[in-house]
Amino acid sequence: MSTSEPKGKEKETDASSKKKPVAIITIGMAGAGKSTFVRRLNAYLHSRDPPKPPYVLNLDPAVTHVPYEANIDIRDTVNYQEVMKQYNLGPNGGILTALNLFTTKFDQVLELVEKRMDSVDYVILDTPGQIEIFTWSASGAIITDAVASSMPTVVAYVIDTPRTTAPATFMSNMLYACSILYKTKLPFILVFNKTDVQPHEFAVKWMNDFEEFQEALAMHGSGRDSEGEPTYMNSLMNSMSLVLDEFYKGLKSVGVSSVTGDGFKDFLEAVEGSREEYETQYLPDLERARKQREETLRRSKEDSMTRLMKDLSVDRAKNPNGPLSAKWEEEEDEDDDFDENDVIDRVEEGGPGKYIDITNTDSDVQWPRPM
Repeated sequence: MSTSEPKGKEKETDASSKKKPVAIITIGMAGAGKSTFVRRLNAYLHSRDPPKPPYVLNLDPAVTHVPYEANIDIRDTVNYQEVMKQYNLGPNGGILTALNLFTTKFDQVLELVEKRMDSVDYVILDTPGQIEIFTWSASGAIITDAVASSMPTVVAYVIDTPRTTAPATFMSNMLYACSILYKTKLPFILVFNKTDVQPHEFAVKWMNDFEEFQEALAMHGSGRDSEGEPTYMNSLMNSMSLVLDEFYKGLKSVGVSSVTGDGFKDFLEAVEGSREEYETQYLPDLERARKQREETLRRSKEDSMTRLMKDLSVDRAKNPNGPLSAKWEEEEDEDDDFDENDVIDRVEEGGPGKYIDITNTDSDVQWPRPM
């Protein structure tokens, strides 16, 4: 008996010491290269020795084709075209509604991910191209909170580097990044994509040195009006850069090229550093917020139950024979016209295709044409 107890304890400590995979939520403006970034990251992890294939989720219901093999694809669960037709919606409204419908079954997604936690190191989420649909919607917040409560989570904000060379565009991106950081309250990594076209060193200088950004702002276009005074926009951006100075200090940034694969080693190092940041800083805050929500929900339920019992007692006093005459009418369930299925794992179901190694950029991959 004495020898069996330590073995049991050993197994428990081994299970508890096993690191959970890190979830990487990719967010970025339309055209920043999120899907291409996920494709290259997927290929890079496959090419490591030994290979470490990630668990990939596609959350964009409107995309015709994704350049990677997704384990879970929202298009297998919700038919975006049928949603638009059923609810008479436009493109953005259709994406938002499809994401809302998928969120109602996100518990199934978490169950499938939990089955693979022992065999994967990274869970990658590719979000819709329209950034506001995910970052500012209720479904996006629910998905982010659910993932962050289950495993260490990092937000990768993908930036189109060639389009941020103008100080005004750079400042707009930084303000948006700042708002997402304080909304999600999760470890945050700025990913300057397309560095094969435009190196990102200029952006790092602007973030680290306020005077560098001021000089660039003065040199870019006409920074003064007819009377020689700084224009309103220049004064505003100067003030904003001072405000964001504290934001830059605790921020990780890397430059990557989704075409050549440069910088992905640095990105994964930043992700591993964010794991420790999540466990020491963000996880206690999440636990406190969860306990507050549970306490608020418990009080709300108690108040609702108290009011219900009072209403029932008043109703019985006014109409003692009422409950005897009450009858329930059975209603037939109405099937929705749009296609909504259970969430599936394409690996378990025998996915539609095999993994294509695109680490060799010379390989000729013929993607199917969109219908």
